[in-house]
Amino acid sequence: MSIFHRHKTIFTLLGFVLPALLFYVIFFLVPAAGGVWYSLTNWNGLTRSYSFVGLDNYVEVFKQDPIFWDSLLFTLKYVFYMVILQNILAILLAVFIESRASSKVWFRTIFFMPNMISMIIGGFMWMFIFTKVLPYIAEHTIFKFLDQSWIGDPNFSFFAILVVSLWGGVGYLMVIYIAALQGVPKTLKEAAAIDGANAWHIFRHVTLPMIYPALTIGLFVTLNSSFKVFDAVFSLTGGGPGRSTQVIALNIYEEAFAMNSRYGYASAKAMILFLVVFIITMIQLRVMKKREVEA
Repeated sequence: MSIFHRHKTIFTLLGFVLPALLFYVIFFLVPAAGGVWYSLTNWNGLTRSYSFVGLDNYVEVFKQDPIFWDSLLFTLKYVFYMVILQNILAILLAVFIESRASSKVWFRTIFFMPNMISMIIGGFMWMFIFTKVLPYIAEHTIFKFLDQSWIGDPNFSFFAILVVSLWGGVGYLMVIYIAALQGVPKTLKEAAAIDGANAWHIFRHVTLPMIYPALTIGLFVTLNSSFKVFDAVFSLTGGGPGRSTQVIALNIYEEAFAMNSRYGYASAKAMILFLVVFIITMIQLRVMKKREVEA
């Protein structure tokens, strides 16, 4: 291929990529760079005048804001449970659906349907279920344990948030794992069965290693979405009772808009969240890529 045709091919490919690239730069990279700058100022998000304060916002976060660190600890607890439960449930659902002969489409539709609903709306739906439906069921059936203060009691509100988040997120990962399972050669599973392996051994030693790339994607998606969780908590508990279920994204939102109008300070918190997510994600990708190579 001549240099002219090679350059023509490159410019053609750039022409296709350019609209998406411009959209990404304008609506993601530019605001992200602006967030870094504002984290070094005392801007309140409204006025045009503000002052450069350097690292004062970061110093205040580390020394004078225990509420932020409480919300970070709660978020880490939430992320831990979500990463484990969401991926396990998604894999189990994918295996179950792939084992169906004639009802795959129906099951895929049912379990994926919550992803078509806004989590704000879903949160209000579940608010009605937790406050009205479950107490009614407990009153008229033998399931008396359902009559709990699912929203008002900190011991139960965390589990309520987990239920809503799993309901809204498992279906998306399920589709990823279904696609991965469909790529596992049937001949490998048949050979393992002929050698005497049962269903669990086939899954553990044949299927699971083959879907490690999908598992890497699943963990990556779950980590990022769990750290940035906002809508489910906002619509269900609002961070309450008190601040017992306040996640870090809700803390940043309240600092910037709802309560204090300290946009620069909230931007500093957002940068800290970015660094935490970036470090954990890099570790996760490094570990999973190593497992993929070993598998």
